[in-house]
Amino acid sequence: MIPIRDTIPSKNYPVVNITLIGVNVVIFLLELAQGPGLDRFIYIYGLVPARYTLPQISIHFPVSQQILSFLSFMFLHGGFWHLLSNMWSLYIFGDNVEDRLGPFRYLVFYLLCGLLSGLSHLFLNLYSNMPTIGASGAIAGVMGAYFILYPAARILTLIPIFIIPYFIEIPAFFFLGFWFLLQFLSAAGSRADISGIAWWAHIGGFIFGIIFLKLFLVFPGIGASEKIRRVTAKKKTDRFQVVHPIGPGEDLQLYGTLRITHYEAMEGTSKMVNIPWGFKKRLFRINIPPGVKDGNVLRLRGLGKEASDGRRGDLLLKMIVGS
Repeated sequence: MIPIRDTIPSKNYPVVNITLIGVNVVIFLLELAQGPGLDRFIYIYGLVPARYTLPQISIHFPVSQQILSFLSFMFLHGGFWHLLSNMWSLYIFGDNVEDRLGPFRYLVFYLLCGLLSGLSHLFLNLYSNMPTIGASGAIAGVMGAYFILYPAARILTLIPIFIIPYFIEIPAFFFLGFWFLLQFLSAAGSRADISGIAWWAHIGGFIFGIIFLKLFLVFPGIGASEKIRRVTAKKKTDRFQVVHPIGPGEDLQLYGTLRITHYEAMEGTSKMVNIPWGFKKRLFRINIPPGVKDGNVLRLRGLGKEASDGRRGDLLLKMIVGS
């Protein structure tokens, strides 16, 4: 299952989330520049449990380096696909969590989840001499927070069946719950020092993400966060959207809603819209003219239900204009 996007639009540009993705990419390029020294680089800046538990190894590392590794390990990756899968998950789930927490709390939240995921791995693999790297633990914390904040959201998921791409919307609580179950089963059936994958870091990150979210929501955001929210407010909704139409009785028309911002209503916009109906999932490009007002209806001819004699109804999209 490959997640494509979620159905919860963020109200603000996720400046911290995008910055975190950028930092991970830059550090990955720094890794590539190490050449033959990459293994040494990974051992120094990755999280190696044996460096903290075996005196004959820890004696070679100063305290500052031992502390730094708890931060640096979560920005290193083992290859392009490792980086891509992590950053794609962060891109999908992180913007909404940042939207809820605000930029400063989200940054602290992310780093704490990464730190505690590393500690989870360390305590359950005390004498492993294999470096653990990757943002997976921190991102698992973000996914844990999303699991609590938006359980009713739906994740548009690509399921390749042979060579045919099949798109299906999966409830977030099921998608993330299934992901967590896979991590637990993988952790129970393997050893990180052999598999090279820190399953317990994923599990720890997810659990601590839920705990930290509960704690962070108790404390209000600082004033600076509200100022940043005003600056980063989105002028446009996501270009790709999903519309769930309804078609009552024998009526050939289908009815749905499409959300746009005040800016889009004034200037006009275009959207790629996925319209699932029955077993069909159709993708259309829809042009919205300038001057649309809240409640206006856009009629898309021939996109409604099909009658037994071949006649087709229309799809009527009601415009919901908001911030």
